[in-house]
Amino acid sequence: MKIYNKQILRGCFVLVFLLQLSFHQEVYAFKKKDYLVTAYGAIADGKTLNTKAIQKAIDAAAKNKGGRVIFSKGKFLSGSIILKNGVELFFEEGAILLGSINPDDYPKYNEIRAFIVAYEAKNIAINGKGIIDGQGRELALAIDSLHHTGVRIDPKYNYRRMRPEDGRGKLISFVKCDSITMINITLKNSPGWVQCFNQCSNIVIDSMKVESRAYWNNDGIDVDGCENVRITNCNVNAADDGICIKSESPGMQNNNIYIANCTIRSSANAVKFGTGSYGSFKNITIENIKVFDTFRSAVAIESVDGAEIENITVRDITAVNTGNAILIRLGHRNGDKPGYIKNVSIKNLKAQIPFGRPDIDYDMRGPEVDYFHNPFPASIAGIPGYLIENVTLENIEIVYPGKASKGMAYHPLSRLKDVKENINGYPEFSMFGELPSWGFYVRHVNGIEMKNIKLILEKEDFRPAFVFDDVKNLTMKAIDVPSDKNNQIIFKDVSSSNLDTESLKRKIEPEQNKFELPAR
Repeated sequence: MKIYNKQILRGCFVLVFLLQLSFHQEVYAFKKKDYLVTAYGAIADGKTLNTKAIQKAIDAAAKNKGGRVIFSKGKFLSGSIILKNGVELFFEEGAILLGSINPDDYPKYNEIRAFIVAYEAKNIAINGKGIIDGQGRELALAIDSLHHTGVRIDPKYNYRRMRPEDGRGKLISFVKCDSITMINITLKNSPGWVQCFNQCSNIVIDSMKVESRAYWNNDGIDVDGCENVRITNCNVNAADDGICIKSESPGMQNNNIYIANCTIRSSANAVKFGTGSYGSFKNITIENIKVFDTFRSAVAIESVDGAEIENITVRDITAVNTGNAILIRLGHRNGDKPGYIKNVSIKNLKAQIPFGRPDIDYDMRGPEVDYFHNPFPASIAGIPGYLIENVTLENIEIVYPGKASKGMAYHPLSRLKDVKENINGYPEFSMFGELPSWGFYVRHVNGIEMKNIKLILEKEDFRPAFVFDDVKNLTMKAIDVPSDKNNQIIFKDVSSSNLDTESLKRKIEPEQNKFELPAR
């Protein structure tokens, strides 16, 4: 009854938020006045730098308590522009805003470097069926060239990966803003993260298209310490994480976030919590997501810098040709002490994992691991003394490639203690090295229910489907794994388990003198 009431209250809160936002948008729409950028001197030839003209139009709209700054059909070249209170950038179909490829055209504003910047602004919007194209690859390569010729030295230059880190900026960066709307717009070719919302509230993003494989670190959508966020009906193709919820500074809070009906392709993770995870992530729902050709995890939930993560619902996920289905990781990379992850529900997920890398046709592929390994399983892993709590996995179907070879990276079950903890490591499904199972690897967890789980092998795999190590309060019901193999579920230090032995009786045979199944 308590859970039911909590869900009702949460639903009512979301409904009130949406009604308030709808009312606000209607009032705002009534007051709008149009400001054509061409009326302020902008020229749509793709060559003339229109930064000052566009800013004049924005400033005029803001001075008159808001309005629509309109880009008509054509190509408008510009450097960094600042969006202000009550202003909407509206792009007619065929309108393209092009980013300059001169790094001097992107000065910092309140320590923010981006093509479109907003700081402490309210009632702002970017809408319409036009395109914002940052020309990020050209800009990044220009910055790279200036570094190597000694004209503009990047003190953070990454020589290992041969790319500049400083000065690339983002396509869009909104900081400490309230009431943001972004609908229908197409965002392309950022030099860094495509768009970042930092410490913002009341955000609605709908029917957006992100096509950004221009350069490294092209995260599609980043939400960093924000409240009351809706991201729906978006199509994201990004050369880094697709949709990423972050908490880059202590004390930041992500709360009441809803992500739904999106399609994602990524050279990293599709939907990810972290890696920056200093604050909290609470009351987040992710549903109806289609993932394809994605290098890393379809769903990655990570607390490695002290973050508090709780009340997370993920459901109705389809992932095809994806490196990993699920990663839930509690680590301790930074912070005084580890955070926590609890009350996570993942339901109705189907995934297909390939044998080779799934992003082989990407022009900006993710970095390979530097060691031999067999295909990785899904992982749910805390650290000693800090257990992930209360995880529910229900209606999960994952197709694995198999083809594991003992000659590739053999890790016998008698040496489960040797699987590295990597407590302070960067969180990825490959962070533990070779793993001794092909389906799920679960370690340092208290309270996990696995119900209606179907694991399929395309080819033979010598490893068991499941390995549980230091797990308490485990429930398994309706588990379907290949029936032609024994020893598909292996326990080490597992207590308080409840197994559906009727469905498992042909599939569980613990290795004698190694691990005993606890009494039911």
